[in-house]
Amino acid sequence: MLKGKMGRLMKKFFNNLKKYENKKSVLFIYFTIRILTLAAVIISCIRGNWGDCLSCVLALFLLLLPSVLERGLKVELPSALETVIILMVYAAWVLGESESFYIRFPWWDTMLHTMNGFLCAAIGYALFDLLNKHPASTFNLRPLYMALMSFCFSMTIGVLWEFFEFGADYFFHLDMQKDTVITQISSVMLDLSGGNKVVTISDISDVSVNGRSLGMGGYIDIGLYDTMGDLFVNFIGAAVCNLIGFFYASKKKFYKFAQSFIPKVFVKDSSGK
Repeated sequence: MLKGKMGRLMKKFFNNLKKYENKKSVLFIYFTIRILTLAAVIISCIRGNWGDCLSCVLALFLLLLPSVLERGLKVELPSALETVIILMVYAAWVLGESESFYIRFPWWDTMLHTMNGFLCAAIGYALFDLLNKHPASTFNLRPLYMALMSFCFSMTIGVLWEFFEFGADYFFHLDMQKDTVITQISSVMLDLSGGNKVVTISDISDVSVNGRSLGMGGYIDIGLYDTMGDLFVNFIGAAVCNLIGFFYASKKKFYKFAQSFIPKVFVKDSSGK
């Protein structure tokens, strides 16, 4: 029974590799990233960093995302798009979490959220393109409407991710929403008269908690700046992708560039093939 299951798994594995016959560069990147991620899992276990180990194991599953998208949406991902997805998974969950790139390089999180907005917009665009080309479809979405809907799709994914980060911080006491040191705050809670007057404290150089100085050089904002920054760059990535998609669909501009990031939709012909 175990041998039969192993056989089916191996068959499924090699069938998945067939789609890479014309994507040798993607296949090389895919295997290289998987090997590096497996190495990171082993190193994390040796060090006893179980949180990092869990992040790397999650990355191994997320590396299957391109195959899941292709099967679920009946589309073919362009090599450039598939490569970017694979590299983003490794950059976020292995380099970002396990190797602390989020701390070492402050721009790392911003870069990934910008690319995430772009990629989610491309996937959203493919979904609506699928509706346009489906034989049972009774309507034809205009380029502007497709761009608007895929933009909303990308922003929704970005918001849901921020919900996930907040939930992880609130329930499991993590710090996915990284804090920001600021030197000025404005709040009506500082109005000692109990009114609605905004009181501003400027030039904050130190904050004490329970009589102990934090030594941060300012006031610690708990995640708000990080969340709004992530959503803003997600907005930029989605806007750029959909601007390209709009011109591509309406006037065929950016044709070659768009083809590198917009999945191709497979449509059955009348014979059902």
